[in-house]
Amino acid sequence: MGNTPDMPDSRPGDYPSNDRDAQRALDAWPGGPETVVDLDAIAHNVRILRDHAGDAAVMAVVKADGYNHGAVAVGKAALAAGAAELGVTSIDEAVALREAGITAPILSWLNDSSADYAAAIAADIEIGVSTVSQLRAVEAAVRSTGRAATVTLKVDTGLNRNGLSTVEYPQALAELRALVDEQAVRFRAIFSHLACGDEPEHPTNDLQRDRFLDAIAAAKEHGLEPELVHLANSPATLTRPDLAFDMVRPGIAVYGLSPVPELGDFGLRPAMTFQARVVQIKRVAAGEGISYGHTWIAPRDTTVALIPAGYADGVFRPLSGRFEVWLGGARRPNVGRVCMDQFVVDLGDNAADVREGDVAIMFGGGDGEPRAEEWAARLDTINYEVVCSPRGRSIRRYAGGAG
Repeated sequence: MGNTPDMPDSRPGDYPSNDRDAQRALDAWPGGPETVVDLDAIAHNVRILRDHAGDAAVMAVVKADGYNHGAVAVGKAALAAGAAELGVTSIDEAVALREAGITAPILSWLNDSSADYAAAIAADIEIGVSTVSQLRAVEAAVRSTGRAATVTLKVDTGLNRNGLSTVEYPQALAELRALVDEQAVRFRAIFSHLACGDEPEHPTNDLQRDRFLDAIAAAKEHGLEPELVHLANSPATLTRPDLAFDMVRPGIAVYGLSPVPELGDFGLRPAMTFQARVVQIKRVAAGEGISYGHTWIAPRDTTVALIPAGYADGVFRPLSGRFEVWLGGARRPNVGRVCMDQFVVDLGDNAADVREGDVAIMFGGGDGEPRAEEWAARLDTINYEVVCSPRGRSIRRYAGGAG
């Protein structure tokens, strides 16, 4: 993807809301960190996921502001590329998508009994119910608004996070049956979430499938016929077609990162590039130390470049001396400690290829560029956390025309 973005983000808060705000941020922090999100890559990834889904529909998960890529822009790009629905955690996230003009079905599945279910009903948000108390709170919102709610049951089949337990499930079905009979609730779906989807052959996947089938059968015994059922996350979408059911729910794969890196990239294209511009180049003599604590001493006369991004912006301090950037057509190693708002790279014998203002790519998806997976491996974490890390002064921009 190119390094020149063409559309600023509309996200409130720390991110610029329009061109003028974006320019002010750049003026205040010249050359500072930015994430460039390639919407054409998002569309490409959704098309790959559609192919793997077969006859099943695709729900693109855009929670946590689209895994830090921008929920509105990603959601629109995903829907344009053939996703049928969007998924988020909170009602607030769902309502924000509606306010941005998205009319496709949206499921919100992580709320407690005090959530604003009236707002969800007003915005035609599909409400994921994980406890009997939540179902009763939805009922109260129906009574207060005089409008029917669309409800989906989330059943816990073994992940043991949110979801109706086997103890509560019969009571939830009985109460839901009464609400459906009253036409106070539209019963749309049953879904669950895999604990070991990133290990395709793990026996827990089959155990959860069987429990999921039991939950569907129990609902039907109560006369509750779901319009659709869904279980598969990103890895299951790509590796377990037997778990596709009526719809798949990919998250990280939408953003071009492999959910099972050891099996390859599945043809996905990373959508995020995290970059900053060189603000200074200087010569350093042999024997001189770099950055706090002088953890790196120049073994020879060399040239270094200063990059204005640090741990306040999402460059993890534990990566100090353990990562590279793509700069001047080559990988350049970080030397010395990562600071709050800057780090240093060694240009070695190829300093002539780099000028002040050149773009240093910390991770991206282009040929030769470091990948988010590399950071994840060095940090003993997952690529999800890495793409969620750019923050603070980091400005988000968009490239591509899919949105």
